[in-house]
Amino acid sequence: MAWDPAKYVQFGDHRDRPFFDLTARIAAEAPRQVVDLGCGPGNLTATLATRWPGAAVLGVDSSPEMLERAELLATAVPGLSFVAADIRDWTPGPECDVVVSNAALQWVPGHLDLLPRWLDALPPDAWFALQVPGNFGAPSHVLMRELAASAEWASRLGGVLRHDDAVGELADYLSVMLDAGWAADAWESSYQQLLQGPDPVLEWVRGTGLRPVLAALPPEDAARFEQQYAALLREAYPAGPHGTVFPFRRIFAVGHKAAGR
Repeated sequence: MAWDPAKYVQFGDHRDRPFFDLTARIAAEAPRQVVDLGCGPGNLTATLATRWPGAAVLGVDSSPEMLERAELLATAVPGLSFVAADIRDWTPGPECDVVVSNAALQWVPGHLDLLPRWLDALPPDAWFALQVPGNFGAPSHVLMRELAASAEWASRLGGVLRHDDAVGELADYLSVMLDAGWAADAWESSYQQLLQGPDPVLEWVRGTGLRPVLAALPPEDAARFEQQYAALLREAYPAGPHGTVFPFRRIFAVGHKAAGR
């Protein structure tokens, strides 16, 4: 599935805010290595290198399109580098003191089973911070799934969308960290995002959740699906006098491994 970095950063203010809300809870002072799992275009990874200038900051992503853009930052920011890899194959090294995964684990099937292995492998005094979208029951995603399952599209889009099990709930991430013996903090936020322009919710999901559908259909069919989906979104998210309000629930968890473990 190809990613469009320009489309992804189109709503940068809204997409960036959860990252900073997440990383503000990390109290590491002088980490040796910081890893950003699912770093995307790397603009937020670069802020980690600015925050911890003495650390080696590594962004991990599987998208060549995203990494091509990220590599431009690596030449300009000291200590910053990127690698192409599947998150599922990543293993923390002995100097990996901080791990961040922002809006990426929902693309990794079975990530709740990977978390205990990562937590166990991290060194004492390490931090692990994750954020995943919690809006798979929102109209934006329910309508997408229902349209994909309709008579016109089911034969071509069956199995493409796996939103029912894409993420766990808040208690699941808290339990994984506590069961691993970590101190943990978990919370959720529902951002009331005010979007502007025509069909702004469609524009939002084009950068993320709609990508599998667009990748599975030829251009003419993809355009027709988008047209039908846009009509449903306009009814579910009517424009108001100040723009279109798009509620977005996010799930956060930050864990700290005791120095003696």
